[in-house]
Amino acid sequence: MALETTSLAGKRIVLTGGTTGIGRATLKLLSEAGARVLTFGRHQEALDEAIALTAAHEKAIGIVADAATKEGVDSVFAAADAELGSVDMLVTCAALGAQPIHEMDDADWRYVIHTNLIGTLASARAAVKRMEKQGGGHLLFVGSISTEIKAEGESVYAATKAGIHAFAETLRKEVAAKNIKVSVIQPGSVDTDMQECSDAEKAEAVAQAEMLHAEEIAEAIRFVLTRGAASDVVNLRIEPLVQKTS
Repeated sequence: MALETTSLAGKRIVLTGGTTGIGRATLKLLSEAGARVLTFGRHQEALDEAIALTAAHEKAIGIVADAATKEGVDSVFAAADAELGSVDMLVTCAALGAQPIHEMDDADWRYVIHTNLIGTLASARAAVKRMEKQGGGHLLFVGSISTEIKAEGESVYAATKAGIHAFAETLRKEVAAKNIKVSVIQPGSVDTDMQECSDAEKAEAVAQAEMLHAEEIAEAIRFVLTRGAASDVVNLRIEPLVQKTS
């Protein structure tokens, strides 16, 4: 029996946080697979650089928007309606790192919560409403193993990712009858701008199998999105052989 898979060719995908790190690697990979991708970021220069990576394929669409604001999320999905016609898949990568809550200004830790957690929930809500009308879809949230390891210094960040994880697994039960899949990927340490160590330290960590390349998480995202219609990868945890936590 041939294994059923889902082709990404022509799929209409909204990708949050596609300008850096895991999101940027995912943008390139999904475009290579023939998906029609709309992504966004807060800074035009980073957005232009990310979109340029897709020029040889089905070129992605990019807009400047902030996942932390209602106006930002609304503008993204208005653009998805106008440019894509609707949304078949949502992949959420937008996230900010944080310090311990008592070491952050009040406005700063609240902004992280709004970006990482509220922005994800708002994007999911907008996507579900569109997927309901068309008879199905797939939501994929990038979480973190920070919810499991609870490393010192990650209290705010871990709280946002734990919220996403609980939200996703509960939402899955609420929308399964609508033919909407819900998945979470939990990466370990990844060589991205979010890491506080230097580029040389990150390169050494990758060489020592203490840190992953962003492309490896993008590959995991593609794997989850391409499973057959009857299967849903609920939670996929992927980490380096020796997890680096600082």
